[in-house]
Amino acid sequence: MKSIVFIRHAKSSWEQDLTDLKRPLSSRGISDSNLVSNAFGDFDFYPDIIFSSPANRALSTCKIFMENLHYPDSLLRIEEQIYDFGGNRVLRFIKSLDTTQNKVMIFGHNHAFTELTNSLGNQALDNLPTSGVVKINFDISSWQDIQKGKTELILKPKDLR
Repeated sequence: MKSIVFIRHAKSSWEQDLTDLKRPLSSRGISDSNLVSNAFGDFDFYPDIIFSSPANRALSTCKIFMENLHYPDSLLRIEEQIYDFGGNRVLRFIKSLDTTQNKVMIFGHNHAFTELTNSLGNQALDNLPTSGVVKINFDISSWQDIQKGKTELILKPKDLR
């Protein structure tokens, strides 16, 4: 069995004139990340590895989750392919994962994550919101064989407020 937890980056700030990769989190984004990560802690998930897009907003969201969930920095890998807005690059990346990695967390972007959670999971979402979490389980032994799995968890900030 394999599991992926998709986490969309928290709400970012547009207050500064920065490139897309450098945009920081807004104060609401920080608050929502703390709220959702603390709720996620109740689900007793410990990943084998964590991947994040190199974008500041995704990596900052990742670090908030890691701190609140007490995950060591040694689990984190920054992956360029996750800086994807369509989903094809992320799916290729998932299919290339090592078979020894059974529980994976990925921090990235929309529309890629809404598309992937809808195509890989069995519960449709109109939109995975910022700081949103979706966990999907797959009855496979190799990531290359990924197919439709079972959506086990959806967490949205607005449902936790």
